[in-house]
Amino acid sequence: MALPEHIEIVEVGPRDGLQNEDVILSTDEKVALVRRLVGAGIRRIEVASFVHPGRVPQMADAEAVLAGLGPSPEGVSYVGIVLNRRGLERALATTVDEVNFVVGATEGFNRANAGVGPEDTMAEIEAMIPEAHAAGRRATVTISVSFGCPYEGEVEPTTVVELVRRAVVVGADEVALGDTIGVAVPAQVRRLVEAIDRTVGAVPLRAHFHDTRNTAIANAQAALEEGVGVLDASVGGAGGCPFAPGASGNVATEDLLYLLRRSGIAVGIDPEAVIATGRWLGERLGKRLPAAVAQAGWFPPAGGR
Repeated sequence: MALPEHIEIVEVGPRDGLQNEDVILSTDEKVALVRRLVGAGIRRIEVASFVHPGRVPQMADAEAVLAGLGPSPEGVSYVGIVLNRRGLERALATTVDEVNFVVGATEGFNRANAGVGPEDTMAEIEAMIPEAHAAGRRATVTISVSFGCPYEGEVEPTTVVELVRRAVVVGADEVALGDTIGVAVPAQVRRLVEAIDRTVGAVPLRAHFHDTRNTAIANAQAALEEGVGVLDASVGGAGGCPFAPGASGNVATEDLLYLLRRSGIAVGIDPEAVIATGRWLGERLGKRLPAAVAQAGWFPPAGGR
């Protein structure tokens, strides 16, 4: 199947990449991380999560991060994660450009993540999307554990398809399929996207693949082949999920860029700047991050980009 000529990357490192790390970066360091990513050419960046600081202390300074960043530069969208109405109120009091609502596909995960069942969360999202739009913000929905749950195992595609349908009906600008614990394989990705196409029709889809079992790059390729035009990635491959035991970080931005650039897909991002940012972040977290390209280097070497 033909690959697209251009896709969009949503950088989730400042949120997904930091939310499960033992080292908590200062607000200034988080602001510096985002500015480095903007300087590398990334145009959509998850910068904060408006969740209870007692549950995710790494995100306790969400408002301060947005205040430190100020209004986003021209052509750049700062994204904030929201799980409930209190989170939306906090987000709309900042300059965040885009609100990404999150619902788990299973009872077990959504209760661990949000404290209520997925039906309660989805009903609240259906009410909040119009409010976000009325406030001039883009509104997207991520469906966590779309491919498998740490508490309940396999997830029926029909469950995910119905959540996608409900998000689209109330005007979600985009729906993301989250492989939160990194269990998906390419055949599963293809089946789910095809099921959405058959049932809901053309939907702006984004894919979010964690690399827990080293399948994230293969899953990204499968998503691209099925027409998905937006992929999440985390600089350095940092991260995980506090409510998904054993999950590692999202696919490394550097590694995804290598796949895309070598496949002739334009992204408008400087890979060397991203590699340098991943190393910078690793130094602050006190460890070597897992991005393979950061260790092996770009190919061809300098001058061959």
